[in-house]
Amino acid sequence: MNNKLTLGIDLGGTQLRAAVLDAQGQILRRAAVATDVVGGPQKVVAQMVKLYSEVAVGLQNQITGAGVSSPGPLDLANGRTSDLPTLPGWLEFPLRDTLAEKLSMPVVLENDGVAAANGEWKFGSGRGLKNLVYVTVSTGIGGGVVVDGHLMHGRRGMAGHVGHMMIDPDGPICGCGGRGCLEGIASASNFSIAAQKHGFSDGKHAVQLAREGNEKAKALVAKEAEWLGYGFASLLHLYSPDILIVGGGLSSALDLMMVGIRRQIDRYAMPAFRDIQVVPALLGDNSGLIGAADLAMKID
Repeated sequence: MNNKLTLGIDLGGTQLRAAVLDAQGQILRRAAVATDVVGGPQKVVAQMVKLYSEVAVGLQNQITGAGVSSPGPLDLANGRTSDLPTLPGWLEFPLRDTLAEKLSMPVVLENDGVAAANGEWKFGSGRGLKNLVYVTVSTGIGGGVVVDGHLMHGRRGMAGHVGHMMIDPDGPICGCGGRGCLEGIASASNFSIAAQKHGFSDGKHAVQLAREGNEKAKALVAKEAEWLGYGFASLLHLYSPDILIVGGGLSSALDLMMVGIRRQIDRYAMPAFRDIQVVPALLGDNSGLIGAADLAMKID
């Protein structure tokens, strides 16, 4: 049995998480903190180091490497972040090498959607399958794809940015600078903004009231499901997965949205693509952590 331990770090626009995991994908220790977005990359790296010191007490000699799940786009070949829509100020930051120096261990950097897809593929809802699409609906919308039993990376490791499909040419400007992106319309952040405009405190409040039968909240959730359904139908055509897995904060409302999502898939997907299951991420908000830590297991 493989007794190696690795560190997983999940960098989000809202929260920063770190955990120590074993080779079976089990979390031994976990800690989280609000991401210091305003402080920029150096402050966030300092947060990563502090979280490591918290979760690694007594285990430092057993931890062989770290995997970092980060929003994209990323230059994986050089271990750098690019112009991250959800984290301003990170242009061309050498995250991999900076963190490796601070932690004194090898570090692998991966796109957060791809890392989460890996976690769900190895240990979650996609275990045992050869083809899957993972979509996270959170601060932004990201994704990862497994095709024929391989994680898809593409040129410079930038494949799978599913949140930046244009689904409405007359839609709002997205954080990436484009117009009408799935992320710019249907991310959890934008759902929360829409909820506040309709008198709810935030998106979680709207979902809670939708569960209780509030008609205005139910209408908001139905609209979110409609937009996600448009995007999901396109993803089925692009990648022909065995399953489509939904993670991120808004996946907690997937049961409320399923009828609406399925309606759009049945309307816009070709018949041969309609029988694909849409399921929640089994690992919840730990998908990226677990997937990144698993990738670190492969560091020589």
